Parts: sequence; C-alpha cells; structure tokens
Amino acid sequence: MESSSIKNYILDSAKNARQSALALSCMSTEEKNRALQAMIIHLNSRRTEIQRENKIDLENGRINGLSAAMIDRLTLNDARIDAMIQSLKELILLKDPVGTCLSEWTRPNGMTIKKIRVPIGVIGIIYESRPNVTVDAASLCLKTGNATILRGGKESIHSNRALAKILQDALIEAELPKNAIQLISTTDRQAVGELLQLNEYIDLIIPRGGESLIRRVARESTIPVIKHYKGVCHLYADKELNPKQAVSVILNSKVQRPGVCNALETLLVHESLKETFLKEICIKLIESGVEIRGDDATCRVCPQAISATEDDWFAEYLDMIIAVKTVKNVKDAIAHIEKYGSRHSDGILTTNQTTANIFLQAVDSAVVYHNVSTRFTDGGQFGMGAEIGVSTDKLHARGPMGLEELTSYKYIVTGNGQIRE
Repeated sequence: MESSSIKNYILDSAKNARQSALALSCMSTEEKNRALQAMIIHLNSRRTEIQRENKIDLENGRINGLSAAMIDRLTLNDARIDAMIQSLKELILLKDPVGTCLSEWTRPNGMTIKKIRVPIGVIGIIYESRPNVTVDAASLCLKTGNATILRGGKESIHSNRALAKILQDALIEAELPKNAIQLISTTDRQAVGELLQLNEYIDLIIPRGGESLIRRVARESTIPVIKHYKGVCHLYADKELNPKQAVSVILNSKVQRPGVCNALETLLVHESLKETFLKEICIKLIESGVEIRGDDATCRVCPQAISATEDDWFAEYLDMIIAVKTVKNVKDAIAHIEKYGSRHSDGILTTNQTTANIFLQAVDSAVVYHNVSTRFTDGGQFGMGAEIGVSTDKLHARGPMGLEELTSYKYIVTGNGQIRE
C-alpha cells in the first residue's frame, strides 16, 4: 500500500470510528450484551477458522526465530479460545458503568448537578503478539460504549484478521455499527504513525507490547496515552516468612507463564536466609528450568548461578531467567525496587504484619502484594472480566484496567431558568 493510501485508509477508519462511537453512546446495556453474546457464539463455532489462520502465524513465527515465550503468547489453542469465551460471558454479567451517577447535589439557587459516567469515545489499541487482546480490548470497549481501532503486530496478523472478522460479523448480527470494531489490516509501520496524529477523531491510545513500541507511541502521539513500559516485578522474601508458602508463590510468579508482564523478574531475599531459604529456592528454580543471575551471596550458595550485572537488575526477561539478590532488611528491599523497578507489580513474603505494612505503604507500584503471586495483576483475576491493559501511570487509570477505567464523566446540570447574577 502506498504512503498516501495508508494515510487515507487510517483517516477513513478514524472517521468511521467516531461516527460509530456517537451511535454506541446511546446504546442500552441490553443491546451491547446482545452483541457480546453473538461474539461468544461465533468464536465457539468458528474455531477451525481461527486456528487455521493462527497456524500460519505460528509457522511464520518459528521461521523468523521467535522465542518459545513469544510463540506461547501467539498461540490460540482450544484452551485460549475457551478463555476468551469465558471472559465474554463474565463481561456480560458485569455491571455496565455507563450512565452511573457518581455524585449529585443541589445548589442554593435550586440548580441540580449530576456527575455521570460516559464512554471515552474512540480508543486506539496498539499491541503485539497476543491475538487474544483483539477480543479482550474490543469487547471491553464495546461494553462501555467505546468504538475501538485495533492495530496488532505483524506476527499475529492472520489471527487478528480472523478474530476481527468474527467480531464484526457479531456486530452486524446484533444490529450494532460494524465500524465500532475495526482492525488496521496493514502491517506497515506508517499506519501507527498516522493513527497517533488523529487527535480530532481518537480520544485515547493504549499501547500493549514491548518497551520500544510503547516508548515510540508515547513519544509520537498527539493523543493521550495510558501505558506501562515494562514489568520488572519483584518479590521480597523476608526473614519471617512461611518457607513452604513462599516457595509456592515464587515458583508460580516466575514459572507459570514467564512471557507476560506480571511474571516475576527479580527475587530479593533477606540476608539471614542465605544458608536456608535462599539455597532451597535456588534449587527449586533450577529444577524448574530457570536460569539464575545472582549477586555474590547467591552465587556462593548456588554454584549454577551466573554472576549478575547491573543491567540484570533492570531487566524484564520475559523468559525462564530470574535475577536474585540478598538485602539487609525490608527498607533495603524497598530501596532496590525504587531504583530498579517499573512500578508495575511488587510483593512481600512475610508473616510479620508490621513489616508487610511498611512494604505495602512505601512501594510505589500499581499493585503491591502480601503473600500473593504477582501473576494476579490481571483484569480477569481482579474480577473485571477481560482487561484492556495494565497502567503504571497515575492519572486516570492505574493497575489492571477494566470497565470503569474505559469511562470518563460529564456533568448534567438541570434547573428551571436559573441565570448567573
């Protein structure tokens, strides 16, 4: 596609989305849920179509040398399709926030003011690898009355096209605007640049993917962006911990699905546990196939560990690799997280509530945990249905973003002829 054609294509998509957003803002919850139900039926009945296109992406990914973790993110097996369907079912049952009255008051002159939740409008989602984001993002936007423009990565283009076609067919069947969900079908990088300049039609951009993508979006966009750059997630194993529980939480945080942003990347261990718990957890991690990059103390008790460099403390591995460091106390752990963390998800493992409270209050991350796996930083796990992403920003939305985070508000003022003196 020529440069001018891409520009016009993206502009037309944005204009169509704006018109669809205006129509969606007046749709009832029942109408939106009917479309979500149609999506469930189509996803379930068209699995062969989805997996046929996904197979093309997987084969191309292997040819192009994608890592095992990236191939995992790309895969749409029956379990992943079931998970998308389940998310839609849960989304239907969730309360629609649009129209909710947040507050109401009456002024001395009799004028009544209501603060009401409303859709944001048009939301652009720019993402990589994980084609399930196509369904998650589009369905959350639809439930909240937002039109969405989806731009997935080239590695998942066939999967995304198949899913987007299914979602649009469901919209047509439910008699909702087809262009309420649009996929940018070209993989040309120019498309992203064009999209980021259309602040006249698009209200919000949410990037999901690698740090380089997100930094590009934040740098080039004339549209507000909600983002997280990376997930350098930490767990601090305090001297007063339950060893059995701590081992379970650490292994789940690191091993259960290492290629995602809420997976554990750095383990901090109280120095008094060097000869006991640290040795035990290193053995468990190595038995699970995890490569350890440790400080001097860790390397002494675990000969298989590789000596960590300064870069390892900043690293988001998204792989079966973990950085391990000993610290003097909870304040030392907090200082490490403040310097090297990404303000995503960090936790403490301790039976001492006072120590836990110090950590939970001082660590400035979107989600902080006490004796819980970091893998729960997820809209579905938080009871939000699907999620549209995780934000480490502090304005408008922070942490897993569900339905409420996809709304804004407006004031509705009513009276009987009041004028300002």
